[in-house]
Formats: sequence, structure tokens, C-alpha cells
Amino acid sequence: MWRRLIYHPEVNYALRQTLVLCLPVAIGLIVGQLQYGLLFSLVPACCNIAGLDTPHKRFFKRLIIGGTLFAGSSLAVQLLLAQGAPLPLVLTALALILGVTAEISPLHARLLPASLIAAIFTLSLAGSMPVWQPMLLYATGTLWYGLFNWFWFWLWREQPLRESLSLLYRQLGDYCEAKYSLLTQHADPENALPPLLARQQKTVDLITQCYQQLYMLSEKKHHNYKRLRWMFQMALDLQEHISVSLHQPEEVQKLVEQSHAEAVIRWNAQTIATRLRVMADDILYHRYSGRFTMEKQIGALEKIARQNPENPVGQFCAWHFSRIARVLKTLRPLYPRDLMADRQRRLPLWSALKSYLSLKSPALRTSARLSVMLSIASLAGNVLHLPKPYWILMTIMFVTQNGYGATRVRILHRTLGTLVGLMIAGATLHFKVPDGFTLCAMLAITLLSYLILRKNYGWAMIGFTVTAVYTLQLINLNGEQFILPRMIDTALGCLIAFGGMVWLWPQWQSGLLRQNAHAALEADQDALRLILSDDPQAPTLAYHRMRVNQAHNTLFNSLNQAMQEPGFNTRYLADMKLWVTHSQFIVEHINAMTTLAREHNMLTPDLAERYLQSCEIGIQRCQQRLNSEGAGSTGDANILEAPDAAPQGPLSTMERHLERIIGHLNTMHTISSVAWRQRPHHGIWLNRTLSGEKR
Repeated sequence: MWRRLIYHPEVNYALRQTLVLCLPVAIGLIVGQLQYGLLFSLVPACCNIAGLDTPHKRFFKRLIIGGTLFAGSSLAVQLLLAQGAPLPLVLTALALILGVTAEISPLHARLLPASLIAAIFTLSLAGSMPVWQPMLLYATGTLWYGLFNWFWFWLWREQPLRESLSLLYRQLGDYCEAKYSLLTQHADPENALPPLLARQQKTVDLITQCYQQLYMLSEKKHHNYKRLRWMFQMALDLQEHISVSLHQPEEVQKLVEQSHAEAVIRWNAQTIATRLRVMADDILYHRYSGRFTMEKQIGALEKIARQNPENPVGQFCAWHFSRIARVLKTLRPLYPRDLMADRQRRLPLWSALKSYLSLKSPALRTSARLSVMLSIASLAGNVLHLPKPYWILMTIMFVTQNGYGATRVRILHRTLGTLVGLMIAGATLHFKVPDGFTLCAMLAITLLSYLILRKNYGWAMIGFTVTAVYTLQLINLNGEQFILPRMIDTALGCLIAFGGMVWLWPQWQSGLLRQNAHAALEADQDALRLILSDDPQAPTLAYHRMRVNQAHNTLFNSLNQAMQEPGFNTRYLADMKLWVTHSQFIVEHINAMTTLAREHNMLTPDLAERYLQSCEIGIQRCQQRLNSEGAGSTGDANILEAPDAAPQGPLSTMERHLERIIGHLNTMHTISSVAWRQRPHHGIWLNRTLSGEKR
């Protein structure tokens, strides 16, 4: 029982965050310095946003950089304000200077909002204590945060990676069960495919997250994570075989009518899904998985395949399910390989600075957007006669996310959570509860809020707002005066953040659809060249297969976010949704062909070359359609002539996959030709070349 409790992801996370906040408060209460203990507990908020609790091979180096930036931002704000510099100018300078961190790497990019929040916290403290005290507070607070998290991760070793792997195995089980529960509905892809695409997206996202966590480990720790690396490679094999599809709905319907194949296939899928969920719990709770066999299920499926030799569906399912069963039985990957190389960009400071100074830099746009929003908030504070509009500024920083959709949802949750929390705190302040009971209640509320934070941000904000009001009550005894102004500040901060995301250099995902579609086609082409080469190696095949899946996942994420963005052509997005659907079909064919190529189920060199030329012509037609500048430049005519069709006759499994890929590419070219006429005629859509291409 204790194992299931302490290793539960939400419980483990809530305990860690609550202890790192509350232990300084407890120490301050014991030594008679409660106010400093409460102020000390503000620093972990900056550290959380900066991602300083991420297990990393440079953990303490990142800790030193973070603490230095926090203390430096605090010093800069105090000195500049003391010299009479206007607050909007101070915040603009800080945002533009710290924005270069986003060019170094995505992980370094989190230092920008964290450092700005440290500066805003300092704004609330300036004038009430010496200049050195906030700096010391950030330096010692960051050190405490880092040492506590280092000890916690040493105590609960491997826990972050175990949580991600557990979620991955559970998602694979759900994906497998959902896919084969819709077996007879695949003839209607418009209704059957969207839920499967969503599950495939979550699976690839979790695989990418596991890759990132493994990249962050130092080389000497890889030996300690050997078993978890095996489990991750097993998950890659399972995803490869679960995500394949033959895409012959007529043959599926025929086999279902001629036999009891539907019940047998579902039996196999449900057995696999149940086993994957058991393994997910075993990974999370540090247990060894028991024995497993699927001989009866696989035997029944092979019997149907023998009884219907002319139908490829039975043989297809039997072969892939047998490979999945082998992985689950042996608890080993199908073949040994190294991890895919880390493709995440990391630039030295000087190179990052040169890239940052370009007007095309997304990091520069982000920091400029933040600087303008913070300046507007500062000016609004002056209009409202607020000498320190820190709550408006902090609201902007906490609700601003990477995309429009995420920011909109965060604004809604934060606004409602803050308003409800302020009303609750205002009602309870009248009871004049003793400080000891107040601190105990704050501890319980903090723990409960962190338990639900990652899944219910709005509800958690209610608890955090209540604790913030009582913190001010304990420090300055002005909690009641705090409530009404903070309601106004929260609403104003959310409005400024929303306006900034919409009007200040927005990076609409709809504008990136063309670029991401081009990248997905490029990944498809590289994978097909490898699969149809003379001697493809298993590790290289696995690398390119995962690149194809990740490229399509990026495209699918862009489409989902674009469909939530305001003022865009819905007909164009509907056509692009159909284009992405056919792209997903190609991904599933490449997944299936990868397994065939690894088993050396190859074509003759002449036939492979002919199919490769046909696929490349289809991909180039789609790419040129994406690159073309107008409806009349290429029209609907073929840009390149396809070679003569392959000779008629019985087709192998590899040939069937290639024929269907060519068919999907032709359909995608037709769709993009129709969709292009409905594209926007402004901004990035007027460019004749894609981002990153040379003219």
C-alpha cells in the first residue's frame, strides 16, 4: 500500500513541492523569523518555472546559472529604480537582454520568464529591505531548492523516467485496444481515424519526452538505467507494430463476414492492452513483471490465417501480434540498438546572440512581446496609481504560454481560480484564526493544490490564491485590503496577456502548416530511400522511422492548434485535415515496411528502384505544390511524369504498401491543389519560399 502511495506520480510531486516550500517556513517559525521563512518560500516558484528541478547531467551548473540570473535581475531592478529609471523601460531592457537564453536551447528558454518573475517579486520588496537581502534570498533559496531536489531524486531514484515510461505503456495499451475495437469502422475513416490520430499523437509525444529525459542523463548513469532503457526500446518496438495498418477495409469486411476473425482479433488486442497496463504499473511501482504468454490467442489467429490464405488481413494481424507477444513474453527488445541521436539544438552563447539579433528570430519576437506586455501593465499601474503593479505583471507572466490555445485556456483557469480563491479568503479572514492553525491550514491547502495542479490547474489556483492572501496577512496584516485590488489586477493582467498573444507578433500555427507538411514529406522520402536501399541496417531504420513519426506528429499538433486559432479560413483547415489524414496513412505504411525491411523481406533491385522513383515523384509533386506561389503557377497538372506502372500480377506485402503510398501521395497532391486556392493571402503566406530555404 505504501509503495502505491509514495510512488504515485501526483503524490510524489505534491510531497516534493510542498516540502520544499514549507520546510523554510517551519524553520522560520521555530527561530522566530516567520516573515523571512514565508518570503523564502517564494523562490521555488521561480525555480519551478526555470525547470531547475529537471534531472540533468549539468544539474548544478544549471542551478548556478539560474541563481545568478535571479539575483542579477533583482539587483538590476533595485539599482535602476533607485536611479529613477521608469519601470516600463527597466522591464523592457531585462526582457530583451534575457531573451537570448531562448536561442541557446529550449531548456534554457525557461530561464527568461523565471528571471522576469524574480525581478517582479523584487519589485514588491524594493524599499522595504536593503538591496542585498533580496539577492541573498534568491541565492540561498535557489541553493536550497537545488539541494533538496537533488536529495529527493537520489532518494526516489529513476522516478521521473519511470513516470514517463508508465504513461507511455498505458497509452500504448489504450491505443491498441481502441484501434482494434474499431476494426469494422475503418471503411469510414472520417469518423474512425480522428480518435486514433489523437492517441497516436499522445504516444509519440511521450516517446519524445522519454528521449529527452534519457538525453539529460550523464554517461556514467546510463548503466544504472539499463533496465529502463530496455523498457523504452521495447516500447518503441511495440509502437512500431501497434501503429501499422494494412488499409484494406474491403478485405477486413470480407474476412469478418467469412469467419469469427473480429472476435479473435479483439481478443488478442484486449490481451495485449491488459498486459501493457499491468506493465505500466510494474514500471511505476518498482515491481518485476510476471510471466506472460499469448499462445492461445496467437494460435487462434494463425488458424484463421490458414483457413483464409487468399485474404492478407489474417496473416498481417497474426504476424504483427506475434511480434508484440514476443516482446511482452521475453521482456526484451526485438533487436539491440543505441538511442537515437539527440537532435535538440544547443548553441554557444556567441552564436545564440548572433541568431537572436535577427528580426526573424522567434526568441526575439517572444521577448519583445513580453517586454511590450509588461510595459503596458506598468503604464496601467501608473494610471491606476499603483506604485508597484507586481500582481498585474505576475499574472501576465504566469498565464503567457507558447501558443494561443494554451494561453487562452490558462487565462480562463487562472482568472476563475483567482477570483474564487480571493472570495474564499475574504470570507475566512473575518474569523481571526490563530497563526498556528492558519499555517496548518495553509500546509494542507498547498499539498492538496499540488496534488491536482498538473490535471486541474484552475482548481489548484483557488488553493494557491488562498495561501497567497494568508501569506500577506501573516507578513503585513493587510490581507483584507489585498482582495479587491487583486481581483482587478488579475482581470487586467489576463486581458493584456490575451491581447499580446493575438496582436503582438503572434506565431500562428496555421502559418507553420506548410513548413511542417514539407518537413513531414522530407522525412517520408528519407525513410523510403533507406527502406528500398540494398542493405538497410536495423538501427538506422529505427532512427528514420521515429523521425517520420515525430515529423507527422509535429504537423498534427500544428493542425490541432490552428483549428483553435481565431479568424482563419475553416475550409482551408478542413482540407488540410484531410491532407494530414492521408499523411498518417503513409506513416503507418512506413512503420509496416520498416519491420519488413528489417526482416530482409525486400524487392528486387530494379523493382525497388522503380517504386522509389514513383514515390519520389509523388513526394516532389506534393512539395512543389506546397512551395508554389499561386494557383496558376502549377495548376492541377502533373509537375513530373511518373514512370511506367509496375507489371501487373500478384503483389508482395511490400509492393502493396508502396502502391498504397503512391495512391495517398496522388490524393494529397489533389487535396493541396484545391486547398491552395483557399489559403490566406497575407503575411507568411505571400512568401515564395518556405522558412529555412535559400532563395
